[in-house]
Amino acid sequence: MTAPPLTSRQRLLLVLLCFDALLLGLLELFFLPLRLDGIVLPKLGDFPMPVTVVLAVITTPLLVRTTAKVVRPSFSVIPLLVWVLVVLGMGVTGPGNDLVLIQDWRALLLIGGGALPGALALGGGLGMAAKAVKGDSGG
Repeated sequence: MTAPPLTSRQRLLLVLLCFDALLLGLLELFFLPLRLDGIVLPKLGDFPMPVTVVLAVITTPLLVRTTAKVVRPSFSVIPLLVWVLVVLGMGVTGPGNDLVLIQDWRALLLIGGGALPGALALGGGLGMAAKAVKGDSGG
């Protein structure tokens, strides 16, 4: 049993969600080095403050769940892949071949904080879709 092709509305929504994943990946990557040094954030001892990790933890599963809901569960991996490719690709070969992804615990926290919740949302959504299909087929 094959799924019907995507409608033009679904294709447009998928493109918009992937564009959101691209923008969020860039934003989270470029603002990852923020510190509490009084320049952008308040001065509180020059401590690293990776606020974009919190953004990644919230938005990547949201993108995955939204794609599963408005497009199709089988396509919900695409925004997650876009986010991972942007963070890793731009982080390692950034503008002018600069290394944008900082080489400390914040980089691991960003990658794990974005990819893991997104993967959990993906697995949950695909499991629910498979359960619904199995229930509809009477098996």
